[in-house]
Amino acid sequence: MKRTAPLPAGTGPAPRNATGRTPLAVLATAQFLVVLSASIVNVALPEIRTGLGLSETGQAWTVNAYVLSFGALLLAGGRAGDAYGLRRVFLTGIGLFAVSSLGAALAPSAAVLIASRAVQGIGAALLAPTSLALVLTLYPGGRSRGTALGVWGAVSGAGGAAGVLLGGVLTGLYGWRAVFAVLMPIALAVLVATRRLVRADRPRGGSLDAPGAVTVTAGLVALAYGLSGPWPVAVAGLVLLGVFAALQRRAPEPLVPARMKAVALPGLLMALLGAVWLGLFYFLPLYQQRVLGYSPLEAGLTQLPLALMTSLSSWVTGRLSGRRVLPLGLLVLAAGLAWLARTPADGSFPADLLGPTLLIGAGLGVAFVRLTALSSAGVAAPDNGLAGGLVNATRQIGGAVGLSFLTLLPSYGSAFLACAALALALSLLSLLPALRARSIRKA
Repeated sequence: MKRTAPLPAGTGPAPRNATGRTPLAVLATAQFLVVLSASIVNVALPEIRTGLGLSETGQAWTVNAYVLSFGALLLAGGRAGDAYGLRRVFLTGIGLFAVSSLGAALAPSAAVLIASRAVQGIGAALLAPTSLALVLTLYPGGRSRGTALGVWGAVSGAGGAAGVLLGGVLTGLYGWRAVFAVLMPIALAVLVATRRLVRADRPRGGSLDAPGAVTVTAGLVALAYGLSGPWPVAVAGLVLLGVFAALQRRAPEPLVPARMKAVALPGLLMALLGAVWLGLFYFLPLYQQRVLGYSPLEAGLTQLPLALMTSLSSWVTGRLSGRRVLPLGLLVLAAGLAWLARTPADGSFPADLLGPTLLIGAGLGVAFVRLTALSSAGVAAPDNGLAGGLVNATRQIGGAVGLSFLTLLPSYGSAFLACAALALALSLLSLLPALRARSIRKA
């Protein structure tokens, strides 16, 4: 009998359900946590501001500290997964996420809360790209990948609305600290389930481009901070990003290899969508509580139709084909945001919020599924981690930079109108020939 060489440690046969629904559910839950964490705090901001004495700037940075550290480190997190092992980096990230969630729940001051949120973002930057890369590895093509990406789009889109819903319920019943405390046991459950259900992968090897990681991270943080504060810091951020681009051309193993330029256009669209997404879930709860007089619980419960519509739209979109789906979905999103921009002071949920949020949910579901699929189309398996990092990085950085601009606008209505204009621009950009060609190849 012919003998076969033993498999390397950690690369043994996959569990029987390695490509079934259970591993997908576990990895999608991790992505849901990442998205949830960006919005669950929003409805609790008024109570956090009162409890810890936050300023307007501190209030925004309770959100941006997470979003920015997350987005700035996603490229490094994705490449680390490719180099050192996807599951290993994923488990490190989910563990860090769990610990920092507890730190935020127990924070005695604004500084500790913002620092905990930044560390939470670092954990998310490790787990988000590697969880998507593991999904792309488990479901390499065909109908199974379409279904997996449909689930991924559903949790990515619905996580924002679900965060507001859950944040409102928890804040109303138990106070603002509960919105962070609830994340820890879920993260620990994901950690245990991943160790049991997802096999260890073989690291690709190589080294992480440390100079590139440092310059791109510092540049993105400085740019976003400078846009909402001292402009010289923003200029310094642009200079650092220029240095990063120069270093990438000389690095033997660049953080973003030249071959990844094929996903540049989908990445730009995902960045614009990130600005729309974060702006919506930042300003909508504030409008409901400060203008309409909703309690945190009421503000949260009124997000349920939006969350359900996003999930339904994502599920349907994963089963559709055709290049017109994305631009039409983005037009629906723009229409819902423009309708929401009316922001009447005496508005009611049935007349002024239900219709717009249903349209917004339908458009978000289409956008997240299609742009995620386009951003990973044609990417070689060894670059799955980096592709996951790029998808998430562009969305988060777009959200952080976009929120810095949107907070400068004079009213909630103008912020929603600006988001509608971005969604309309997205629809027009999605008609570009290069993106249409990728859509056809993907379909």
